[in-house]
Amino acid sequence: MPAVTADPLTLTRLPRLPEQDTAWRPVAKVVTAAKHLEGEGFQVRRPFPGIDLSLADPFLLLDHMGAVEYAPGEAKGTPWHPHRGFETVTYIIDGAFQHQDTTGGGGLITDGATQWMTAGAGIQHIEQPTPELVAKGGLFHGVQLWVNLPRAQKRVPPRYQDIESRDVALLSSDDGSSVVRVIAGELAGHQGPGVTYTPITYLHATVAPGARLTLPWPRDFNALVYALSGRGQAGPDGRPVDEGQLAVFGKGDALTVTAADSQPSASRNGWEILILGGLPIREPIARYGPFVMNTRQEIIEAFEDFQAGRMGAIPAERVPHRSPADESLA
Repeated sequence: MPAVTADPLTLTRLPRLPEQDTAWRPVAKVVTAAKHLEGEGFQVRRPFPGIDLSLADPFLLLDHMGAVEYAPGEAKGTPWHPHRGFETVTYIIDGAFQHQDTTGGGGLITDGATQWMTAGAGIQHIEQPTPELVAKGGLFHGVQLWVNLPRAQKRVPPRYQDIESRDVALLSSDDGSSVVRVIAGELAGHQGPGVTYTPITYLHATVAPGARLTLPWPRDFNALVYALSGRGQAGPDGRPVDEGQLAVFGKGDALTVTAADSQPSASRNGWEILILGGLPIREPIARYGPFVMNTRQEIIEAFEDFQAGRMGAIPAERVPHRSPADESLA
């Protein structure tokens, strides 16, 4: 169950959309996320890349972590690594993760918080489970989204946004049955806290069992719905979308999704979905490992800059295998 929730009957409601006069977006494709190992060996489900990235533009990658109940000693994270040319958005639904980067940004991401790192010209960061989670185990559930930057902003200075759970805008469906969390962008005139270079909307919705959620959607944005848990149907034709699947929508002015009447026990409060959309950048993408630029030459330059130490220095106390005795000799 998501840490950030509320009684939907107390929230501002989304507008009711006219059934006949609304251009509902059809579902063009449903994709099942592939499983990958990341970082120090934790499993993620990744619905994209894997589809034509023009369908997801301006998004580059979505990694779904969990939900998982870790035993003591099982939780893992990532080592220090660089990025350039895009933004990483880490949203922790349940549990906790620690983040640190070479600009001094970072902190604890826990229970509904989001940490938005603009890598821009270049940065290094590390993401780790908390010592408590490693020692005792516990519930962990989160997602990381990569948002591309247009050519003119790929080398902006790195910046960091710490979005606490209390900062997220909360809305309800038009019938008051479901909760929508606005993390970034705008929905029906309501603004989320995330500040973006690329125009996007990033939502997390809990759709009550058997309930329908309808949303106005910018015609020039693409639209994606990813099922975090539970099951439901997307689009006017009711295409089934189960946990770990992504619905890619076609053109139109609004989205419609409906949660199944019967949900798995872990989703008894409803169908948990991410709803994503953005203004496509439509520029060439050159991508290799942790760098996303526009040309192969820019990727080569990124590696050279990283190797030359121009993407920040790892704080000495966090260098692996550096002992207190080593520090006394510094």
